[in-house]
Amino acid sequence: MKRFISKFFPILPITLVLGSMMFSHSCANTTTPPSGGPKDTIPPVITEIYPELGMINVPVHGTKLEIKFNEYVQVKDPKSLFLSPPLEKMPKYKLKGKGVVISFESDLDSNKTYTLDLTNAIGDNNEGNMFPGFTLVFSTGEKIDSMMVTGIVQDCNTLDPIKGATVMLYKDHADSALFLSRPDAAVKTDQWGFFCLRNIQDTIYRMYAIFDENNNNKYDPETEKVAFIDTLFHPTIMVNDSLPELMKFEMDDTLNCLARKTEVELNLFKEKPSKQMIVNKERIGERTAYITFMAPYAQIDSLWFKGIPSDKVITQFNQVQDSLEIWINDSRKQPDTLFLNVKYMKTDTLGLLNSFTEEIKLVKPKKSPGKSSSRDIKKEDTTAVFTLEAKPETVEQYGFTMEFKYPVVETAFDSLTFRYLNPRQQEATAKYTVTQDTLNLRKYIIRPSIELQPGYEYFLKIPHRKFKDINGFYNDSSEVKVTLPSDEKLSTMNLSLTNVRNKYIVDLLNDKRNKIIRTYIVEKDDVLKFPYLKAGKYSIRITEDLNRNGLVDTGILLEHRQPEKVRFYKLEDGTFLIDIPEKMEIDQSVDVEEMFK
Repeated sequence: MKRFISKFFPILPITLVLGSMMFSHSCANTTTPPSGGPKDTIPPVITEIYPELGMINVPVHGTKLEIKFNEYVQVKDPKSLFLSPPLEKMPKYKLKGKGVVISFESDLDSNKTYTLDLTNAIGDNNEGNMFPGFTLVFSTGEKIDSMMVTGIVQDCNTLDPIKGATVMLYKDHADSALFLSRPDAAVKTDQWGFFCLRNIQDTIYRMYAIFDENNNNKYDPETEKVAFIDTLFHPTIMVNDSLPELMKFEMDDTLNCLARKTEVELNLFKEKPSKQMIVNKERIGERTAYITFMAPYAQIDSLWFKGIPSDKVITQFNQVQDSLEIWINDSRKQPDTLFLNVKYMKTDTLGLLNSFTEEIKLVKPKKSPGKSSSRDIKKEDTTAVFTLEAKPETVEQYGFTMEFKYPVVETAFDSLTFRYLNPRQQEATAKYTVTQDTLNLRKYIIRPSIELQPGYEYFLKIPHRKFKDINGFYNDSSEVKVTLPSDEKLSTMNLSLTNVRNKYIVDLLNDKRNKIIRTYIVEKDDVLKFPYLKAGKYSIRITEDLNRNGLVDTGILLEHRQPEKVRFYKLEDGTFLIDIPEKMEIDQSVDVEEMFK
C-alpha cells in the first residue's frame, strides 16, 4: 500500500495536511516514483511546500522557497535546481532538517510567473534514490500564466536525445537576444531529450536550445551548441495536470516516457566559426607547410613565396576549405626561413570581411642534435613514399587506393600490372582505370575493368622508379593482394531507394551509430548493395545534401540556416535497427521523399 501511494500520489500528504494549498489545474504537479524491491527503492515524498502551489503576490525581495520531504535528502545536482525565467546567478540552497531551502542572490521581477524545476536534482540521503521531479509554480503578480509547450532536443547528426540542454523562449525576436540577454522562459531537458515549458505567457516567442556550458543562460557560439525553430512560436496548449507531458516519470519507465507527445523538434548543432583569420601555420618539412583558418570556406585571392616562382608552388585545400597544404615543387635545398604572403578575405574589427595581405614566416623544423649517420636516414629521405591499399569488403566499391606522401610530378600509370588467379591457379591480366581523387591530389583510385569474383586472388603491382615526387625521389616497387571475403556466414542487404528528388548521402552504420561501414552518394532512384555483413544489427542514415557538396553541413544561426536534414530508416515496428541474420540476402525499400516530409 505504501508503494501504491508513493507511486501515484507522492504529494498526497500536502492535500491532507494543507487543504489551503488546493488550487486550479493550472498549477498542480503529478509525480510518478518507481516501484519498490527488496531494499528501500522508494524516493523521497514531498510533505510541505512554501510558497503554496500556485501562490500569487509572492514577494520579490528576499524570496525563499522551502520544500520538505518525508526523509532526509541531499542535493545531487545543484544545476538542476532550475528557475524560469532564470536570474543572473543560479539559485542557492541549504539543507534544513528533512527539506531544502532555496534562495536567490537578486530580487525577482514583479508581475511574473516563475517555475522552479527539481528534476534530476534531489535524492534521499541513504540509498540515493532520486526524486523523480517536481515543478513549483508561483507568481509575483496577480495571476499565473497558463500556456505550455513540449518538445525534444536531439543531436542533428545522430538524432540521439540530448540530456541537460536548455530550451529558451524569447519575447524579443531579434537574433541578438540569444547572445545578450537571458530568456523569458527556460527549462532543462531530461534523459530522453524531452522538455515541457509550462505556465508560460500567452504571447509570441522565438525558441532556441543551447547546451549551456557555462550556465549563464546565454549563447556562446565559440564553445556551445545551439538549435532553433525557423518560425516564430505561439503556444496553443493550456496547462492541465491530467496531461502525461506534465507528469514526472522515472527515466527508466520507457513506456510512459515515450508516450509523451512533442510539439517541437530541435536539432542541436555546433556552428562553424564565423570570424575569419589565419590561426595556425607550420613548416613541417623542407618543401612542405600548411596554414589553417578559423572559419571554413576561406577566400584566398593569391599567395606567393619571396624568391620562389609561382609555378613552383602547389596548394590544396581540405574539403571544408579551412586548412591549406602547401608544397614547393623544387628539389633544390630551400632556405631555413620561407616568407609566405597570403592575400585573403579577413574579418576586420567591425566584423566585416575585407581583403588583407598577411606575411607568414615559415621556419624549417630543427633536426635532432647529434651527428647524422646512415642509420638516421629514413626511407622518405631517398624515396617517393606511397601507400597501396585495398580492403576485401569494399574493394568492389572503392577500388585500390594509391596515396603519395608528397605530390608527384612524373607518373606512369600505364606501367602498373593488374593480374588475378582463379581457383584453379590459372593466371590472367586485366585492364584498369585510374582517377585522381577530387579532394586529395596525392591520392589515386585504381579500379579493375572486370567484375571481381569470390575465390579469385587479385594483385596490383607498382613497378620500380615510375613515379617521381617534388623532392626528386623515385618510388620503390610494391604489390598488394586482395580476395573477396569468402565466409559463408556473411550476408547481403539490398536497399532500394525510390522517389529520390535530390542528392543524398546514405550511410550504413553499426548498432551504436558510431561507425560508418559503407557510404553511397545518390542522386536518382537506385538499388544500393551492402555485401559481406556479419550477423548483427545495423542502421541506415540518410542525409539530404541540399548544397550538393557531399558533406553533412552544420547550421548557421544568424542566417537561419538549419543543419542538413538527417533521417534514420524506420522499420514497420517503429524500431531503427535492422537485424541481419547469417547467410541471408535481404531487401529493404525506402521512399526517400516520404522519409523527408
